[in-house]
Amino acid sequence: MRIDVLTLFPEMFDGVFGASILGKAKDKGIVSLEAINFRDYSNNKHNTVDDYPYGGGGGMVLKAEPVFAAVEDLMAKKESEARPRVILMCPQGESFTQKKAEELAKEEHLVLICGHYEGYDERIREYLVTDELSIGDYVLTGGEIPAMTVIDSVVRLLPGVLGNESSAVTDSYSTGLLEYPHYTRPAVFRDWQVPEVLISGNHAKIDAWRREQSLLRTLKRRPDLLEKAKLTDKERKWLASQE
Repeated sequence: MRIDVLTLFPEMFDGVFGASILGKAKDKGIVSLEAINFRDYSNNKHNTVDDYPYGGGGGMVLKAEPVFAAVEDLMAKKESEARPRVILMCPQGESFTQKKAEELAKEEHLVLICGHYEGYDERIREYLVTDELSIGDYVLTGGEIPAMTVIDSVVRLLPGVLGNESSAVTDSYSTGLLEYPHYTRPAVFRDWQVPEVLISGNHAKIDAWRREQSLLRTLKRRPDLLEKAKLTDKERKWLASQE
């Protein structure tokens, strides 16, 4: 997979792209990661990428020209025939979810656009991007941190990135439920003991316990998720008895 980020602050991505899971994925050649300063595509001598909004009002607006030029240059250089998904990081966008991450992980090429100032020239939304994504109902100073969130979530789903391939499958939200509790050694810490079933060696009972705990945790913390979760009639009746 190839991921390009258009940003006015490419240096923000140096540590993120070179460390931990993303760094290992890049070293293995599983993903190509690059941050590009779209100021380099400005068409004026002062290299400005923003201007005053038509109609007046506070703040500055990102110009369409440098953003279009940067994306079109990337598309001209791409090796694949597939058109990239061009994603606008924006608080007005679709809420980013695990399901969306799984969808994007199937793509060959992603281009993420990080905004600043008051907003984008609307023609960027209308004629350039394929997706608009938000990581929450709040406003940040720019799209860089949201872009990092999306990239991390997507890359960890690529084959060969995680040491244990089952990790991504059982993560919270991947199954539609929150993940069950985890424990590790020692079995007893400050008189707090690991649940007996987990050290029983009975994998059928362990799986049943984990499913039950996942359901219970979701009921207590995110009951809204249960509306869309795939549950058996028996599980629904059991959950009703826990309320």
